[in-house]
Amino acid sequence: MTVVTRFAPSPTGRLHVGNIRAALHNWLWARKHGGRFILRIDDTDAARSTEAFVAAIRADLDWLGLRRDGEARQSERFALYEAQFEKLRAAGRVYPAYETPQELDLKRKVQLGRGLPPVYDRAALTDAAPTDREPHWRFKLDHDAPIQWDDLIRGEQRFDPHLLSDPVIRRADGSWLYLLPSAIDDVDMGITHVVRGEDHVSNTASQLQMFIALGATPPAFAHEALLVGSEGKLSKRLGALGCDELREEGIEPIALLALLARLGTSDPVEPVTDTQPLIEAIDFGRFGRAPARFDNGELAGLNAKILHRTDFEAVADRLPTGMDAQTWATIRPNLKTVAEAADWWQVIEGPIEAAPDTGDRDFLAAAVEIASEIDWLADPWHTLTSALKVRTGRSGKALFLPLRRALTNLDHGPDMATLLPLIGRDRAIARLSRL
Repeated sequence: MTVVTRFAPSPTGRLHVGNIRAALHNWLWARKHGGRFILRIDDTDAARSTEAFVAAIRADLDWLGLRRDGEARQSERFALYEAQFEKLRAAGRVYPAYETPQELDLKRKVQLGRGLPPVYDRAALTDAAPTDREPHWRFKLDHDAPIQWDDLIRGEQRFDPHLLSDPVIRRADGSWLYLLPSAIDDVDMGITHVVRGEDHVSNTASQLQMFIALGATPPAFAHEALLVGSEGKLSKRLGALGCDELREEGIEPIALLALLARLGTSDPVEPVTDTQPLIEAIDFGRFGRAPARFDNGELAGLNAKILHRTDFEAVADRLPTGMDAQTWATIRPNLKTVAEAADWWQVIEGPIEAAPDTGDRDFLAAAVEIASEIDWLADPWHTLTSALKVRTGRSGKALFLPLRRALTNLDHGPDMATLLPLIGRDRAIARLSRL
């Protein structure tokens, strides 16, 4: 069996980290099994879907490196839905219903008031059809067929169809709701695994009967726990946190993927520089049912660790003009984002606004003399500091810190033994001569 997964966003908004996590897990599962990953644009809601959001979804997946093996749009597949709908109608598995939203809401309130579950009563099957309105359409669940499946994450799932309302699949204006077109597409596209959030569990219960009514074997399902914020509660911010914002914060795509791949599993989040370890490790048996906690601080820390392992070639096109592999290797242990490389390039190339302490005037004057005489092709930092220690008697922080401040205008940073050769003799002497 060729594994085929799909990511099916509605183009009614931008992708957020929860969407991205679902897309990633579908992609990883397909790649692990040598299968195919399909992007399906669920744009049946014409009033809310826009081409701008379609383009944004594609751009975000491209930025993340989640290559698609195919793409489809539901708005181009209405003829297929119509044909399958008519088959289900002829088989008695869909039926028209005429209640208004207000009438349905009243029914639910009455049932709840009596302590009953708010399940649709199938009155449309017996009541006379009114002549003043068009019907919406419901899928008729088989009450004699218990619903159960072995979820790849949640384990055995059971639903009593008597406790589920026959789902509305089509509005009175003829437009489609989510459930039936999704099932039809999954059959037609040969989807073998559906990975999505646990908020779809009840949808799956209804869709399993739709697959059977369509004469198809249902795919395997994996319903993963939803993301929560670092404070442990469902976060509205997670619903808005997307690729644009993360990109502006300097987050590398691989850092986001590395975090989202492991959230909710028993596996540690680890810094990786490519997706292969994530592909090899994906295992739904290692996912738990507890909410998965997303922490921006953890993402930022992971981003820094990954940059510290990233080769020059992977970032060369985003570095300041003139920065070479040696410079990158020197500064990367101090970076949180690639953008910060420009700050260190400024430290190296200058000019800098260093203002050494006047109490270090004689010490720096001695440094200038020694710096003018030493061999800069060898190890200028250790040669300079060793000679200064002998001449001035200084050691430790009193020796090293005034030099670092004069040369970089900073109290911290890369190892000066690697940084000073990049600054170079002439710039170094000029900076040491400021007092």
